[in-house]
Amino acid sequence: MTGADTLRRWALALPAVVVITLFSILPLGVVLVYSFLTPGDFGNVKWIFSTDGWFSVLFERNIFDDTIAISDANIGILVRSIVLSLITTLITVIFGLPTAWFIATRPVAQRNFWMFLITIPFWTNLLVRTIAVQEMIRSDGVFNRILLGLGIIHEPIQMMFSNFAVLLGMTYVFLPLMVLPVYAAIEKFDFRLAEASYDLYASRLFTLRRVILPLIRPGVIAGSILVFVPSLGAYVTPRIMGGGKSMMLGNLIDLQFGQGRNWPLGAALSITLTVLVLLALIWYTRLTSGRKERNHG
Repeated sequence: MTGADTLRRWALALPAVVVITLFSILPLGVVLVYSFLTPGDFGNVKWIFSTDGWFSVLFERNIFDDTIAISDANIGILVRSIVLSLITTLITVIFGLPTAWFIATRPVAQRNFWMFLITIPFWTNLLVRTIAVQEMIRSDGVFNRILLGLGIIHEPIQMMFSNFAVLLGMTYVFLPLMVLPVYAAIEKFDFRLAEASYDLYASRLFTLRRVILPLIRPGVIAGSILVFVPSLGAYVTPRIMGGGKSMMLGNLIDLQFGQGRNWPLGAALSITLTVLVLLALIWYTRLTSGRKERNHG
């Protein structure tokens, strides 16, 4: 490769490099710098180096005797965010896999119609979709009215402002992100392999576990990443469905930059969220690359 070729390649890549630098790397660098500064009196920061922001992510200092203890609130929110994101991912797999299978096994002329129905929620603002779920499960919502009308319950069930409400909202919001990549993987699946498995007297469960799932696994993994990553940093759905009782990491970050007026702590929590997302992406990359190496081997 000549010097002219290298220069031309860099010239072609320059717009992308500029965009990534200005809108991704530079803002992230600002947040990283802020995490090592001192909180201002009314928000913002003082340009005095401090590690208190990172210290406060996991620990807290007693204002009376200056003793140090684990920050149960922050760790609880962090653990809740990870757990709810993992459960949301699992639920979307459970519902998304059969949904994608159903669409992929329809006649070719009908598949576009079913995919159209799956993608309709993306046409609506996230806030509107979340409020729609809220209207279904609030005390005087659709579900409670139906149950009261049928005489199954005698008083409304309180479902709002709980982990269940957050899970329901995030499952509804992120389910299409699971269906789409799984559908793409199933569409490429050679159904003759399943027929061969049946001809060899394999049960349906065995065929699913040993033939179908290994071949559509990349789609399931891709869908899991697409669901887990935005779930981990979700803000709107936990804010509306969980209120102050079921906060997640995104809500805690917003609280520190807003009412808490502790920008270094908010910045440190933001970097923590970024690291968690990065670890998930590294896991996905190693998992898929390892699978490709085994296949080529």
